[in-house]
Amino acid sequence: MKRFLFSVWLAAATVCTYAQVPVNFFGTIKRVDSFASKYVQLRTIAVWLPEGYDSTKKYPVLYMHDGQNLFDSTVTFNHQEWKVDETIMRLIREKRMRPCIVVAIWNTGMTRWNEYFPQKAVNYFSGPDMNTFTSTYLKTPLVADDYLKFLVRELKPFIDKTFPTLSDRDNTFISGSSMGGLISLYAMCEYPKVFGGAACISTHWIGGWPPVVQYIPNGFFQYFKANLPSPKTHKIYFDYGTETLDQYYKPFQAEMDKIMTEKGYTSANWMTKEFPGENHSEQSWNKRFYIPLEFLLSN
Repeated sequence: MKRFLFSVWLAAATVCTYAQVPVNFFGTIKRVDSFASKYVQLRTIAVWLPEGYDSTKKYPVLYMHDGQNLFDSTVTFNHQEWKVDETIMRLIREKRMRPCIVVAIWNTGMTRWNEYFPQKAVNYFSGPDMNTFTSTYLKTPLVADDYLKFLVRELKPFIDKTFPTLSDRDNTFISGSSMGGLISLYAMCEYPKVFGGAACISTHWIGGWPPVVQYIPNGFFQYFKANLPSPKTHKIYFDYGTETLDQYYKPFQAEMDKIMTEKGYTSANWMTKEFPGENHSEQSWNKRFYIPLEFLLSN
């Protein structure tokens, strides 16, 4: 399997660094358009390398979900992007964060929700709630555990073999927005020896769509209360806006913040921020992404 993946990588890398370089793009992207997995569907993986990248040096790695939305607004569904390359290069030049490699994991569209929903949280639903959840949401099974196996057992070994990475927990981070925020926190709980920090932007605590049903976030909170990793070895960032979908998050984030305090997290290893007037979009997230970057990857 590794030999096959490496051959796919070489084939892609010899064609181009990126299908079409976006305007105002910083750094270099190496892309595999059909990364093979025995756990999940084929998908594109884009590996961003900072300007000044030196293969003789080793870099921390940030894994990011919804990878097609990070760098190029011309290929996104809403013509917005996170501007990850611009933001990271600005922080590096200002010596506010360490140079890093970003692994952008594209979602597959129809299976996104099933891959990002914290799967073991449903074990905390009551019988009637589980029946309601199944009939309302589960047209296809949840596959978050398989998605994480793909990240940890297939993608990360490939990245560590192909690039000069600092592969230990203290230099491996994960981030995403909305459902991507949920799966980032879930990944750190399920694999606390792999991921040392998570940035959860506009975390979709309601789990589904409005109207909000209380049993879903309650299941999340019971799972996270039982499985949060040690604050001695992990860092977590949360945020939320107050408009569109983000308008629902504040009371649930407050509940999660109580759990963080109970588990011994402090300002040294945990941050929650509210952004009044900001909505649920890449345009809002790119304005503030510098904050978790500094928090997790400061010099």
